[in-house]
Amino acid sequence: MIRHTVTFKLKPALDSAEISDFFSAAKKLANIPGVQLFECLKQVSKKNAFEYGLSMEFATEALYVQYSNHPDHIAFVQQYWLENIEDFLEIDYEPITGVK
Repeated sequence: MIRHTVTFKLKPALDSAEISDFFSAAKKLANIPGVQLFECLKQVSKKNAFEYGLSMEFATEALYVQYSNHPDHIAFVQQYWLENIEDFLEIDYEPITGVK
């Protein structure tokens, strides 16, 4: 299992309609085959400057790679991500197994 997470800060000049459009487009990523447990998140801790997050899971690494190369994901990155994100951190997790 792979848990793909991105935490990010939107560009400050965005108005509420642009922010809404961004998240509407992001939610469509959940329709890409292999995506499970997709969530759009608002960051609430004051310990960092990031504002939002996206999180999803994939049963296998192959499904994650397929998602990354899917035309809908590539289009989202080109049309929304690059235009609206000021800063981000991407983390991909695998569960730790065999720990007692």
